[in-house]
Amino acid sequence: MNIGDPIPAFAVQDQDGNLVTNETFLGSKTVLYFYPKDSTPGCTAEACNLRDNYQSFLANGYKVFGVSKDSQNSHRNFRNKYELPFPLLSDPTTDMLQAFGAWGEKKMYGKTCFGTLRKTFVIDEQGIIIRIIDKVDTKNHTSQIL
Repeated sequence: MNIGDPIPAFAVQDQDGNLVTNETFLGSKTVLYFYPKDSTPGCTAEACNLRDNYQSFLANGYKVFGVSKDSQNSHRNFRNKYELPFPLLSDPTTDMLQAFGAWGEKKMYGKTCFGTLRKTFVIDEQGIIIRIIDKVDTKNHTSQIL
């Protein structure tokens, strides 16, 4: 995925089983962030930073969605525990992750493995990618976006 590309077609469910597709994003600006795993230190820091600045996103006309391959139940627990005000999308097949280039080879503890790459996409009202953040600062992610 590159800046200027339309977002790929996808259909996943959020933590409550609601269907979310690429068409859901049409008509409003969207922040779509991909993260490796619910309730891990970096992912929690990132989600809480976005939560703490959520009103700024709304004031600037943005919807916010998080995506990982965790289950809907895991997302529901994570969302409730940290009082996250935005939906978390579940992609256990990694189809959406792969479509956005957020699934790939990475190093963990000195070993090479495949997993979720932490990435954020800023999308305009027409579903066009206007910004990609590859080097996410989990504790200060809002300032990277806004």
